[in-house]
Amino acid sequence: MHLIALLIGLVVERFATRYFHWRRMRWLDRIIDAGFRQAERFGNWPALIPVILLAVLLVLPVGAVMFGLGDTLKGFTYLILAIIVLMFSIGPNDIGEEVDEYCKALQAEDEEQIQIAAKAIIEGAVPADERERITRVEEAVCIQANNRLFAVVFWFVVLGAVLGTIGPLAAWTYRVTDLIRRRAVFNAARNDQADGCVQRIRDAAESIHGLLAWVPARLTAIGYVAAGHADEAIAAFRAPTEERGATISERSEHLLARVGIAALACQDLADETVTERGIRGARAANKLVFRLLLFWAVIIAAMTLYGSTR
Repeated sequence: MHLIALLIGLVVERFATRYFHWRRMRWLDRIIDAGFRQAERFGNWPALIPVILLAVLLVLPVGAVMFGLGDTLKGFTYLILAIIVLMFSIGPNDIGEEVDEYCKALQAEDEEQIQIAAKAIIEGAVPADERERITRVEEAVCIQANNRLFAVVFWFVVLGAVLGTIGPLAAWTYRVTDLIRRRAVFNAARNDQADGCVQRIRDAAESIHGLLAWVPARLTAIGYVAAGHADEAIAAFRAPTEERGATISERSEHLLARVGIAALACQDLADETVTERGIRGARAANKLVFRLLLFWAVIIAAMTLYGSTR
C-alpha cells in the first residue's frame, strides 16, 4: 500500500505542484528560528543536541497523528495520510518550476530576474561570470533533485518496506532536517558577522542532513549514469577526488554535481549564444531529473506488482 501511495504522491506532486504553494511552510521558519535562539542560550552544549531536539519537535506532530490512528492506520486511511505527508515532504519548491522561471528570465534578458531565479536554484551566491553561472545552475539542479525529491522517496520506500507504516514519518523526518539545514545556512549567510554559535548550529544541521542524504545521493548519482550519457558519467563517478577537508554533505553534493554534469554532456555549439547555452543546459538538467524520476517510478511500480502477487 505504501508503494501505491508513493506513486500517487509522485504523480500529484509532478503535475499539480503549482496548486500546492502553501506546502512551502514558510511559517515553520519562525519555529526553527526560535529553536536556534534557544540553542544559542546553551552555547556550551554540543550543537548537535539542540538541532536534534528541534528536529524531534517538528517530527512529533506527524508521529502523534500516526500513533493516534493506531490500528486504523491501514488500507485507505494509510493511503490518504501517506499522500498528504508526501505532499509536504517533497520540495519545498519544485525544481522544474524554478528552471522554467530561470529560462524565461534568460529569454527576456532580465538580469534582475535571472539573479533571483538562479539564486533560488543554487540556494547560494550566484556567480557573476555568465559561463560559471550556467555550470552552477546545472550542478544545482542535479543536487537539489536529490535534496527535494529522491532522498524523500528513498526514506519513504526503505523504512516503509522494513517497518510498514513508518514510511511517511521517515519522509517527513528527512524533510525536517532539510528545512532546518536550509534555515541555518540562510541565517549564517545573512549575518556576515555570525558568531561561533551560529556557525556551529549551521555545521550541525548540515551534518545531520548530510548523514540522511548520503545513501540517497549515491543512488541518485548512479541513476544519473543510467539516465544520461553513461560513459562520461561512469568516469566522473569513479574519478578520484581530494576532499579531505569537505564535510559529508559537501562530498555528496560534489558527487551529484560531478556525475550530473558528466551525464548531461552538454557541449557548446558553434552558432550558440551564451543565453541559448544557459537555457539548453538548464532544461537538459531538468530533463535528466525527470528521466530518473520515471526510472524510479517504473522500479517502484514493479515492486508494487511483485508484492501484490505474493
